Amino acid sequence: MALRSAISIGRRRANLVLFSATSVFTNSKSLPHSHRSFPFHVTKPGLQHSIRAIQGTTVNPITPKRDEEMKQDNNDQNWKIKMLYDGDCPLCMREVNMLREKDKENGAIKFVNISSEDYSPEENQGLDYKIVMGKIHAILSDGTVVTNVEAFRKLYEAVGLGWVYAITKYKPVAIVAEAVYGVWAKYRLQITGRPPIEQILESRRMKKDEVCNDSNSCKM
Repeated sequence: MALRSAISIGRRRANLVLFSATSVFTNSKSLPHSHRSFPFHVTKPGLQHSIRAIQGTTVNPITPKRDEEMKQDNNDQNWKIKMLYDGDCPLCMREVNMLREKDKENGAIKFVNISSEDYSPEENQGLDYKIVMGKIHAILSDGTVVTNVEAFRKLYEAVGLGWVYAITKYKPVAIVAEAVYGVWAKYRLQITGRPPIEQILESRRMKKDEVCNDSNSCKM
């Protein structure tokens, strides 16, 4: 009998709790979304302050570093010798890249790509594209033009590798070296799988004609 009474009392209490919870949930549905609430409210101390701190934070815009550009500008001003090179020659570019790597701290060499559309003969002692394509040319800071093996010797001296071509200062060796380089220069385009110089020149003319009609501003 006592057990039944306890069970009966427990059922009535459970029904009362269930009815209260159901009433709260049902009433919350009838309210606008902004007014709905639950019987439990959990707050996290410091959260509001953190959000306000984030909202009040300003982010500085990222500015690109110009150290390399400034360094390159300084190198261009302090050069001792210009190297006029054919940027479309794969074998030539190996040597250019090696010299550029050796010279990156000193800036003794100013590298000028004659294959670039911006190449200007007027800024390089009047040496046009066809002339420079025939053999290597370099220009000293005083305007002196050097070619062939002598140009290589001056360039290597500028990066501290003068010993490589030092032996070519002796006339018998210089004669042989000049002869060997002459053969390379003559057949360079064929060796590297490129068309004859006449075809390259015609291709450059056609390309320039597409962007300008004034022959005075489109010099080779």
